[in-house]
Amino acid sequence: MKSLKLQHLFIACAVATTLASCHKDKKVVPDDKPTAERAGLYVLDQGNLGSPNSALTYYDYTSKSLTADIFQSANGKGLGNTANDLKIYGAKMYIVVDKSGTVEVVNPKTAKSIKQVLFQNADKSSREPRSIAFYKGNAYVTLYDNNVAVLDTATLTVSKYIPVGRNPEQLAVSNGKLYVVNGGGLSYPDVDKTVSIIDLTTLAVTKTLEVGVNPYAVSVDSYGDVFVHSYNLYPANPELTIIDSKTDVVKSKNDFAGGPFSINGDVAYYIASDGTVKTYDVKNLKALSSNFVTDGTTFTSAYAVVADTQTGEVFVTDAKDYKSNGLVFAFDKNGKKEYNLTTGINPGSVVFVNK
Repeated sequence: MKSLKLQHLFIACAVATTLASCHKDKKVVPDDKPTAERAGLYVLDQGNLGSPNSALTYYDYTSKSLTADIFQSANGKGLGNTANDLKIYGAKMYIVVDKSGTVEVVNPKTAKSIKQVLFQNADKSSREPRSIAFYKGNAYVTLYDNNVAVLDTATLTVSKYIPVGRNPEQLAVSNGKLYVVNGGGLSYPDVDKTVSIIDLTTLAVTKTLEVGVNPYAVSVDSYGDVFVHSYNLYPANPELTIIDSKTDVVKSKNDFAGGPFSINGDVAYYIASDGTVKTYDVKNLKALSSNFVTDGTTFTSAYAVVADTQTGEVFVTDAKDYKSNGLVFAFDKNGKKEYNLTTGINPGSVVFVNK
């Protein structure tokens, strides 16, 4: 509820009381629109776990107007129960809704529904779609029933299901291969600790790598390295595993208190275990700043971080108390706050729409 993450929500709730004393900034409206040709941004509000109150917030850069639940306004229905991922590919936007068992495909210009793709069992129970990635006209959706669905983005029909590890979470593409993180969270503490590697030509699993225990997030840099974040089992430390996608060999596996990564160029941004935003040099594989935010801005419960690769801005979502409306903060590339916006409950993903 990465960009994302049911387990993330559980863990975040556990630390909410320790972060509740942090300062809350007042809402500020930006004076200038971003420098790149962006029309605006969407924020996926995951809602309360197990409740049908997920929503989609839209902010228009030109009019500086905020639409609190644009999916409801555009379609006359709610988004569903526990939305988990949001991405734009081509001329369509895809919203993965876990407990409803749906992927809502919408027009990113209007938020109007194009099609609702169902991932449900015969009894209408959800197969729990978790995350989505894209490659050459296909969308790949992880399902908690140990499969990856292959969805044709032209016809919006499923062509194949690929068996992977237990309860797959996030997935990412590198060097013509799909890296699927298998968390195994439904059988906690007997969790998984693998990544399934799928050849995107044959659509078959070619290799399974062991990574950190209870993995949940994956990202890829421009050098082809694959970064896998693992929760591990409490009280053990979280881990970061780095895979070389050229050889599909694990380069390193170390304790790492934070994640997942949002990468822009050679810099990865992430939420650290202390609730601050920190940076990591993906080229040299080392931590950088102690705190990306340079103007003293703090968060009640930092939840997700997303870097805009066009503008260089960095957006941080704040879930606050995990049961009421949250915030999203916009920072310039130097870590100074530009503005913040009110969102729905548990803002977990941010995507950008071009004009």
